[in-house]
Amino acid sequence: MRSLMTAILLATTCAVVYGTADFFGGLATRRSRVLAVVFLTQVTGLVCVLPLLPLLPGAPSVAGLAWGMAAGLAGGAAVILFYRALADGVMSVVAPTTATTSAVLPVAAGLVMGERPEPLALGGVALALLAVLLVSRATGGEETGRAGLGTVLRALASGAGFGAFFVLLKHVPADAGLWPLAGARFMSAVLVLVLALALRRTLRPGGGGGMPAIMTAGVLDMAANVLFLLASQRGMLVLVSVLASLYPASTLLLARFVLGERLNMVQTAGVGLALGAVALIAGA
Repeated sequence: MRSLMTAILLATTCAVVYGTADFFGGLATRRSRVLAVVFLTQVTGLVCVLPLLPLLPGAPSVAGLAWGMAAGLAGGAAVILFYRALADGVMSVVAPTTATTSAVLPVAAGLVMGERPEPLALGGVALALLAVLLVSRATGGEETGRAGLGTVLRALASGAGFGAFFVLLKHVPADAGLWPLAGARFMSAVLVLVLALALRRTLRPGGGGGMPAIMTAGVLDMAANVLFLLASQRGMLVLVSVLASLYPASTLLLARFVLGERLNMVQTAGVGLALGAVALIAGA
């Protein structure tokens, strides 16, 4: 029970941190080149995790690094698509759409792997998925039109990548420490670098005033990854992944109070259902 509650706390905190990281990432992509933002956030995260490797329990292993690198490739591709969608669309539409896809895939994978949550917790999972769907609703026709079909498709594809990232991290050995995350960050940075070279794109951010947002997004994203890895080692993938996928709630609230983006009644209800889902899962 203590392990489950710890996993729930870690996953819920992870959602808040992920949502805040996405908010700053969205701001950065509006001021700088997308590939540059992705590359710099990945490098920032790698720089943050490297000093922690010898300080925390765990040792590198072939299996741990392999799962981490595979997760890094999936996550790196997802971040590129996600930031591209954020740069083109509306933050309060793109982030929740991505979360809907990223929630469904690991929940399905967990059930296939044989995870069977308690009925109350499973009800919380269903409520959480409904919450993500509700907060995915656009504020109005104007914002839906601004997002565009291409942006929505990129958001859906990035959600699939994030979902694969969650599933792959679940397979990381418990004694690997943070080494898999270092491997993941290294591979995602390499992926962006190769893509930039292939497309002949510069990795200089460009614009002005974007570096603070980029650095903040990179640090917070790595912190959220650490929280998710710890949560997945202590709880079922079905539960921790769906809790982590509630991150649009914090993105939406930041977009509302900082950028002035409007939330409709359905989205507000979705935020309330997200809180109810956490309560149900925690009470199981």
